[in-house]
Amino acid sequence: MQPRESLLAELAGLLADNGIGLTMLTPRPRGRGLGDGTRDQLQRVLAELEASSPAPADLVYGNGCFAVGRYLDATAVYRRILETRPDDSAARFNLGLTLLRERRHREAVDELTSLLAREPQMAEAHYQRGNGNDDLGDHELALGDYARAIELNPSYLQAFYNRGVVLARLDRHQEAVGEFDRVVALNPDISNAYLNRGASRDELGLHPEAVGDYDEALRCNPENADAFFNRARTHYHLGNIEETIADYSEVIRLTPDDAEALNNRGLAFDALEDYSKALEDYSQAMTLRPDFSEALSNRGAALEASGKLEEALEDYLAALTVDPTFAAAHFNAARLYTKQRDLDRCLPHLDEAIRLSPEMGEDAAQDEHLSWVLRLRELKQQGDNRSENREGTG
Repeated sequence: MQPRESLLAELAGLLADNGIGLTMLTPRPRGRGLGDGTRDQLQRVLAELEASSPAPADLVYGNGCFAVGRYLDATAVYRRILETRPDDSAARFNLGLTLLRERRHREAVDELTSLLAREPQMAEAHYQRGNGNDDLGDHELALGDYARAIELNPSYLQAFYNRGVVLARLDRHQEAVGEFDRVVALNPDISNAYLNRGASRDELGLHPEAVGDYDEALRCNPENADAFFNRARTHYHLGNIEETIADYSEVIRLTPDDAEALNNRGLAFDALEDYSKALEDYSQAMTLRPDFSEALSNRGAALEASGKLEEALEDYLAALTVDPTFAAAHFNAARLYTKQRDLDRCLPHLDEAIRLSPEMGEDAAQDEHLSWVLRLRELKQQGDNRSENREGTG
């Protein structure tokens, strides 16, 4: 067996060669991000060090555990170091980062706050504390941490990126676009920066500009399924149905188990009145996700458009079994019951649709099948009121 010092030197070389860090961790690598050969080498050296018992309380050893995803072991090493060297900034930072990987976010934030009390100029600690605060739902604190990291390092690309993500989550989309502008200015080849900027532009109603961003996302990564998905959705909104189908088809090629993409492509086929293809997509979506109430309701609409009213009604009612609050399914079931002249079954569904989605009252008033139901109910209510008035004066 190699001497302990020789093993530590070999481990240090592997960490250096893979950009993991000998003292303060470089947070990019994770165990699963290493090549199989490198991971095997690291695990072999770690096992030999541990066989020499006791395992060393050493940053290199702790960082090796971190690199292969042994976060609990890494945490234990950093805590042992801090017991004897409480001012060791690298150990404190590494502990905070490892706690984030363990999803122990409150403890991670506390460790990083302790570090920043001594090292307030450490941009990376502000950034990582921002990540922890974001995970805790403290979004304004996260934005402040990212802003401070950027003040200390004006080219801190990941801090700009994460600020954009948080701002978008808070529906501050104009500000989010500005952050992603800075990201692509620093590096014009980050696919998801364009993806996220496009999503915020969509929210701002800037749909052609959003399509342009999704184009750029796909230039950077031609297999970015999310970019195809978002571009398809925007094309559908713009009425570009053929482009919608082409993009959703790419999503399905890349991620065949994406039930939502299948459902949405079905809607595009529906728009072209290609009901047979729409029905295939809705059915496949439900095979993947049997409780997909929207796909059930959409299949009902396609069946209805194909003249298969009984089957359509079955799908609307099945959708309501999955989700009793699905207003559109209530509305559609009510409409089909009017075609059957079944007022007793129609009215409860119509009332529930309007209760869940009040704007559907106007839709019903404009619908050739439901408008007479509303009028009939109105006449009945007027008759009941007149009866009550006569009784009151007798």
